[in-house]
Amino acid sequence: MLTITDSCTEAVAGIQDGATVMIGGFGVAGQPVELIDALIENGATGLTVVNNNAGNGDGGLARLIRLGRVEKIICSFPRQSDSWHFDEKYRAGEIELEVVPQGSLAERIRAAGAGIGGFFTPTGYGTPLAEGKEVREIDGRHYVLEHPIKADVSLTRAHVADRAGNLVYRRTARNFGPIMAAAATTSIVQVTRLVERGALDPEVVVTPGIYVDTVVQVDAPADPREEF
Repeated sequence: MLTITDSCTEAVAGIQDGATVMIGGFGVAGQPVELIDALIENGATGLTVVNNNAGNGDGGLARLIRLGRVEKIICSFPRQSDSWHFDEKYRAGEIELEVVPQGSLAERIRAAGAGIGGFFTPTGYGTPLAEGKEVREIDGRHYVLEHPIKADVSLTRAHVADRAGNLVYRRTARNFGPIMAAAATTSIVQVTRLVERGALDPEVVVTPGIYVDTVVQVDAPADPREEF
């Protein structure tokens, strides 16, 4: 049953130590900062985080890493000019890193939501990213077996939700949101606006409400980059 609340603290209250948490966002764009802040206040630690990168600047995911709450991160872009908190933790041996090419990351998450047991991709073959993985030759080309990435919880951002949990996104803020919502046991989504059932054009709904467990309405982000 869908839960609708205006309290991010209430929404993340069930996240436990050691949970695997998917967090949406291409850097700042689409990152559910308010939900991450609530997760920090919740105190959960020893987390495995799945994200496109390893945090930006000092807020959101970067703050979660700085506070030592993340034990492992699975991402595509761990190092950027402003990923200093991850860099510091990694060099100190305080965080584990699994690098996954962006297309493979998206497909591994999507596979979890679709119930696919695994897939073969040529990406990463012959590189350290393929070490320890099954390799198969198909029609003269070598492929690497990749497994789904599942999560206990996903924290994502959408633009509008209706009271059935159907979601509409805004521009690139959509990014990993739809596939993460489907790949997690519990999907928590923060939105800028909440409307009544039937108010959304079915043709523009991206994530059906069946994949959403909790919707949190929050004010528009102070940083407009979060919406793009």
